[in-house]
Amino acid sequence: MPHPTSLDWTPIFRRSAPLLALPLTACDWVVMNPSGDIAMQQRDLILISTALMLLIVVPVMALVVFFAWRYRAANEAADKDYDPDWDHSTKLELLIWSAPLLIIICLGALTWVSTHKLDPYRPLDRIDAKTAVDPRIKPLTVEVVALDWKWLFIYPELGIATVNELALPVNVPVRFDITASTVMNSFYVPELAGQIYAMPGMKTQLHAVANRPVAGTGISANYSGAGFTHMRFTYRALDRAGFDAWAARAKASRARLDRDAYLALAKPSEKAPVAYFSAFDPKLFDAIVNLCPRPGQRCMGELMHVNMMGGAGKESARDTKGLRYDFPNSHVIEQSDENKGQETAPDAPAASNAPLNHSSHGGAEAHAQHR
Repeated sequence: MPHPTSLDWTPIFRRSAPLLALPLTACDWVVMNPSGDIAMQQRDLILISTALMLLIVVPVMALVVFFAWRYRAANEAADKDYDPDWDHSTKLELLIWSAPLLIIICLGALTWVSTHKLDPYRPLDRIDAKTAVDPRIKPLTVEVVALDWKWLFIYPELGIATVNELALPVNVPVRFDITASTVMNSFYVPELAGQIYAMPGMKTQLHAVANRPVAGTGISANYSGAGFTHMRFTYRALDRAGFDAWAARAKASRARLDRDAYLALAKPSEKAPVAYFSAFDPKLFDAIVNLCPRPGQRCMGELMHVNMMGGAGKESARDTKGLRYDFPNSHVIEQSDENKGQETAPDAPAASNAPLNHSSHGGAEAHAQHR
């Protein structure tokens, strides 16, 4: 009698490989393959924490299988270990409680140290694991503004500003000053450092450094309305020559970021193109933080100083001029404004001719939706 032909699994696996890999197609390992020292330390925290927890999880899962096999009904040898009066074992109690306790102690110590070491407000003390920061090097300052729905980056020391493009020199400490124009958002470059909230009327900070040239994408990590999906920006870490060339290209732009240009830029729009400004109002970022970029508005810093000095008297109750900050008379949107989603960046192609159909929302409608 002939033997049955054995099944060849190789062609089956080969044809099914794309299907088996389908669950991994949406994976992006940028968090586990960072290009900045801060993000690298955060990655190490994830790996160490996972390993510590697996010290408990793996043995428990293995023992579940072992006990199920060892004390199965068909194993008559296990009957010899049966003790109906058993109720306590000091050795088992020590093992069961000491192992998790040691893990918790290790995780607690790791959390305490890393919380202080990776405080986003803490200036960097190293470029990487082998290189300390040269105290003679001044960190590059980048002022970040989360707009609806785009990102504005101001380089005060270079005298330039950009929309939806962030460039950094390699191995140079960077300090980000971060705020938002209308609603809370979150600034996140996964391969550079952790996410930091951007909030209107407040300024948060983040210190980071890029360790190798790379091109990536920064995102908004906090939902902020209809245009949130496209609220992304280009991130570039460049060597010194590349960064100088990029800065020179930005300085060659004829656009200037004054108050009027900012108010036009801040109107809600989606898929805003990259834009460069060769000059900007040096007091613009402070005005955005204090919610007073529009002429006639009173800055929050001024009002807080008045309150600190004891107030402005009873007559100030009727003095409301310049105190309306929210819709419809906010510093971004006027009641009569009906933005049709055109690209508002001054360098945008055809920005002054015909609106582009990136969004079907009017300014008031879009702002109402994302609030």
